[in-house]
Parts: sequence; structure tokens; C-alpha cells
Amino acid sequence: MDLEKRTAPAPDLRKQTDLRASDADRDRTADILREALAEGRLTAEEHSERVEDVFRAKTVGELEPLVADLPVAHRSHSAATFAPAPNRPTPGTVPPVAEENVVAVFSAAVRKGRWRIGRRTHAYAIFGSVEIDLSEAVFEHQQVVIKAIAVFGNVEIRVPENVSLRGNGGGVLGNFEVDTLDSADHDAPVVYVDGLAVLGNIEAKPKRGKLIEDILDRVGDRVNAKLRKHLGH
Repeated sequence: MDLEKRTAPAPDLRKQTDLRASDADRDRTADILREALAEGRLTAEEHSERVEDVFRAKTVGELEPLVADLPVAHRSHSAATFAPAPNRPTPGTVPPVAEENVVAVFSAAVRKGRWRIGRRTHAYAIFGSVEIDLSEAVFEHQQVVIKAIAVFGNVEIRVPENVSLRGNGGGVLGNFEVDTLDSADHDAPVVYVDGLAVLGNIEAKPKRGKLIEDILDRVGDRVNAKLRKHLGH
């Protein structure tokens, strides 16, 4: 019985190293290796071999040994606990053409519930209103762009509290308002709202009490492979 008590914490440590590695985890490890190569701590051959192992790694535990003998790994660990989402999407990640259009002309259009949000969605409210609710949406991509145009109309966007949210736009005798959010999870999706309100209103805010859990993991290895492709890995 005493032995069981003494060994109880072990599963927690194992659980941490068994966590699936994210693209951000791999990027940080690759950056450490690149710096070690520049400092002369690794030969070109060692660097090449380790980088190959980085992008083959599936868990955090597989990444740790690749930088365990490098001092920069220990300095970077505390510095990288939190990093704000970038203000703009990674070049090449989001296509220029919309995968879905939500249009309201002298009418109302609503997109909500359990639905898959694509990389780019366009919303047009012309003398009408558009509501886009992502609080129960399935995110298959880490970076998502919503472009909104409101002319004598209203576009309202709601996101879960645990995603990152960025805005880029303005109004002409209208209102463009986006609440900036930074998720504590570096794997969290980032929703970018670009827009123009002409005598209209565009608003993007979190929906209080709504969270998404197991971000991106829920869609499995197929989506992780797709993300790596989009991020240039």
C-alpha cells in the first residue's frame, strides 16, 4: 500500500510527456536546433538528423531528448510559456478566395450551431444582418479569416472565450469593433476579422461561457497533417 502511494505521481509525469506535440512545439524545437547550429554546438549533419526527427515526432516526450543537451532549451522553456497570437495570418495559410459566403441583402442570414468553419469566410450585410456564431463550431484550421462588409447593415461575430481574436478594418460613418483576445493555449485557433462598415456595424466579441476543448486534437492526425502542410512543414 505504501509503495502505491510513493509511486502515485509517476503517471502524471508520464502523461505530460505522452501529450501529442503541436506544430508550435515542433517549431520551437527546430528554432533551438537552428540556434545551436549557428553557435557551433551542433554539426550540420547532427542538425539535419535532429530536424528530421523533430518533424517525425508525435509526442512532447519525443521532442525533449532532441534538445536536452542544449542550454538554450532551458532558457527558452520559461520564455515561451506564453506568446501572443500573430496580428496577421501566416503567409500562404489562408486562401484569398472564400470557402463560404454568408450574404444578407434586405434580409437576415445566420450561421451557428455545430458547423465546420473553413479557412476563409466572407460575410456581406447590405441593408440586412448577418450573424456568425463560432461558439459551437468545429475548427479544422488554426488560422481562420472572416471578411465582413456591412453597408447599411450589421455583421455580428461571436467566438468561444478560449480562442485568439484579431481585427483589422474600419468604418465610414459606421462602426468596426473587435475585442482582442489572446488564448493561453498556443494551439488555440486564431480568428482574424477583416472588415469595412459603411453606415453600418461590424462587431466581433467572445461569447461568455462558451469554450472549445481539446483544440484541434478532436479532428485527429488527418487535420494535423493538413495543418503542417498549410504551415509549410
